[in-house]
Amino acid sequence: MEVKKLLSKLDLIRFYKACNPSKTLIVGNAEDQQYYIDFASVRGSDIIKELERTIILLSGNQPTCQLFTGHIGCGKSTELFRLKDKLEKQGYHVVYFESSEDLDMGDVDISDILLAIARQVSESMEQAKIQIKPSYFQKLFGEISELLQTPIELSAEAELSVGIAKITAKTKDSPKLRSQLRQYLEPRTSTILESINQELLERTNIELKRRDKKGLVVIVDNLDRVDNSPKSWGRTQPEYLFVDRGEQLKKLNCHVVYTIPLTLMFSNDYGRLSSRFGVKPKILPMVPVQIRSKKPTIAPNDYETGIKLLREMVLARAFPEIPSQKRLEFIPALFETSETLDRLCRVSGGHMRKLLMLLYSCLQQEDPPFSSECLENVIQEYRDDLTRAITVDEWELLFKVVQNQRVTGEEECQALLRSMFVFEYRDRDGHWFGINPLLAETKKYASWVNSNYQE
Repeated sequence: MEVKKLLSKLDLIRFYKACNPSKTLIVGNAEDQQYYIDFASVRGSDIIKELERTIILLSGNQPTCQLFTGHIGCGKSTELFRLKDKLEKQGYHVVYFESSEDLDMGDVDISDILLAIARQVSESMEQAKIQIKPSYFQKLFGEISELLQTPIELSAEAELSVGIAKITAKTKDSPKLRSQLRQYLEPRTSTILESINQELLERTNIELKRRDKKGLVVIVDNLDRVDNSPKSWGRTQPEYLFVDRGEQLKKLNCHVVYTIPLTLMFSNDYGRLSSRFGVKPKILPMVPVQIRSKKPTIAPNDYETGIKLLREMVLARAFPEIPSQKRLEFIPALFETSETLDRLCRVSGGHMRKLLMLLYSCLQQEDPPFSSECLENVIQEYRDDLTRAITVDEWELLFKVVQNQRVTGEEECQALLRSMFVFEYRDRDGHWFGINPLLAETKKYASWVNSNYQE
């Protein structure tokens, strides 16, 4: 088919919107479902299935608490929406929320998380026309109003979510008020937790079961974005929240899934974290675009199955209504050659958001079909941004990780994983770490490989 005819099937505006890197696919929506590609077969396991099975089959009607992590931008939120959709189809009431909307990620305490959960559950129940008014919180709001010496207008009929929202609004932009509130709430954390369990969650579960629902599931997304900054006594925020105070996060009387910072997987406290929650955190790795090599190389060692799925993802964004088996015919409408598309998939490293960012940048420069020159310009810009950020010490650290194919300790995690200098993959032999393909094409890396691994 001629390129012109193929292009006639492309809705450029819709394609542009579908490539927005900040857009999360909500799998329960029919339009978003068209864009979704299941990468479980190449990621090493179906983590969402494991989370679902734990709730549906293994809980024995007892609350479960599970932890989920991975690189920011690797597709966690999309997968959590898939979990939400699957659980709702099984008869559960699911409350999903992005904690970053409620919390200041630079300064989070345990009471903030508990109140955010209480607010979101309460709000969800109100929308479902289920009225629950915990008496303890009415008393608490009055005391907080006096403490902060700032009126929090709240009628006796006001909903719990409204009260918490007003308190959050008053304290979010004021560290001084937030500190006052913390000092007041901290000795009352156990009582607040007890009230949330008895007056909110237990009543919610009873009302839901009356409506033939199997129970309540709360998915707390974006907690992995909590800053790694230290508290005044030296513990980092993630260690304090999930290790030191993890016992309280675990005690909620419903099924909960928390996203946690990836740094915790490399912490000295990892053993305590797993023990505290009684579960092993699930890690969502990248889509593998390369095969694990015995030694560092310059030439790409393509993993064709992973690249094939990424290829499908790009084509689905452009031609969602074309049957998947026919989309390959439409490559000429998007790219000058099929090699250009494969090049895009390869340099992304299997990082979802990075792939979309590269594609989005191409769209900003020209209309499809994209030339190889356009793509190379975009790649160069992103490579320059990355290399600009790497210090001499980080290059040495990077070479060490590439050599060993593993990241050890928080220092390496912070320096290399959070900066996306290396990516995490999983194969039959377990997790391994490979260099970001954008950096694998630098003169610095080529020089190191040639100096150390020449035949």
